[in-house]
Amino acid sequence: MATAYGPDTRDHQRYGSGSGDQPPVNPAKHFFPAALRAPFEARTWREFGYLMLSLPISTALFCFAITMTSLGIGTLITFLGIPVLAAGLAMCRGFGALERTRARALLKLDVADPAPVRGRTGGLMSWVGAVLKSGVSWRHLLYALLHFPWAVFAFSVSLTLWAYGWSALTYPLWHWVFPVYAGIDGIQLYGDRSHTVYLDSPFELAVTSAVGLFLVVVTPWIIRGLTSVDRLMVLGLLGPSRLATRVTELESDRGVVVDTAAADLRRIERDLHDGAQARLVALAMGLGLAKEKLTDDPEAAARMVDEAHGEVKVALQELRDLARGIHPAVLTDRGLDAALSAIASRCTVPVDVDVDLDSRPAQAIEGIAYFTVSELLQNVSKHAGATRASVDVWRASNRLMLQVTDDGRGGADATAGSGLAGLTERLDAVDGILVVDSPAGGPTKVTAELPWRG
Repeated sequence: MATAYGPDTRDHQRYGSGSGDQPPVNPAKHFFPAALRAPFEARTWREFGYLMLSLPISTALFCFAITMTSLGIGTLITFLGIPVLAAGLAMCRGFGALERTRARALLKLDVADPAPVRGRTGGLMSWVGAVLKSGVSWRHLLYALLHFPWAVFAFSVSLTLWAYGWSALTYPLWHWVFPVYAGIDGIQLYGDRSHTVYLDSPFELAVTSAVGLFLVVVTPWIIRGLTSVDRLMVLGLLGPSRLATRVTELESDRGVVVDTAAADLRRIERDLHDGAQARLVALAMGLGLAKEKLTDDPEAAARMVDEAHGEVKVALQELRDLARGIHPAVLTDRGLDAALSAIASRCTVPVDVDVDLDSRPAQAIEGIAYFTVSELLQNVSKHAGATRASVDVWRASNRLMLQVTDDGRGGADATAGSGLAGLTERLDAVDGILVVDSPAGGPTKVTAELPWRG
């Protein structure tokens, strides 16, 4: 169902809500294309350095892992094999810490450190048992075994292409070395008893340099492809397990939910204390005075009762507003379409509402969607400087999608500690996502994605 609030029609090409003071930084414009810049970029040299360091480090790690594993397994018949194997796994974890640090510095890959191994009782044998039972330890050992052959391959390919590329590209500058110091005309491509072929003519120099230029331009992208495999290995084998990561996320989300609930309770208590409660106290005092004047001055008592009647109406309205802020009755009774239409009717700019849902999601998700749209439309009213806005709600597979748009000044930033940051935390607590697209000058598009959980 689509409902329009205001005289303007909706422009489906403009999305978002909210506004910020700081416009986003525009990406830097370069004179040369990326293919020509790549050989000179810091990223290329960092990744090339990573591949060069991988060979000696992986060789040492491979040799150590093979030695300790073989020694530990070979001596399992004796009691010494178990602590030797545990010590080998612990040292592999130490190498893993080095690899994660190297990946952070050279590949700009931030991998969280896995949880340290702790025995239940704190003794040596408890620690040995914890190391042997830890899947993280065995994944570090697997990394030591798999990374060595890959490091040899990546080292050979990257160094060969890099050396041949720059050597061939600069060959016209240094080909004079051969006739002066080697007594030949240039690089020898072929030679037998009857004839030889050298790269010495101007045409051959130009072709060699062109081939070198091609290799120099292509090699950075090959290096990036090689390091992408390293990234996958470091991320998959040296980081925390998915289960541990998920547990950490759930603990963080639980903290956000608890903090949000506590903040809502404090807000409700403050609104009741400063609003309806204070008004009801004044109402009680006024009725008490009217009761005292009822016999002596009936007209004054009637005026006071009339004033008290007005105060009752105001208090009832405040209580209704407070109840609507907790959970609106229209949302419970009629769903998102009617509830969002009610929000849109109170917005200071014309808003189009389009809700395309064939059923209702879970009540908790429905409530989060309602308050998300409510806060985004408040941002439109207060900060965006917009002339119109729109709200789109639809279902995509098992996800509930929300999109609030406006044609305001733009510049909204969810990372600047604004209300959008709070919305991001709330959505993240239920496995939701908030994406803000708000270039300076607008338009702004804020898209929220929530699990359906119907």
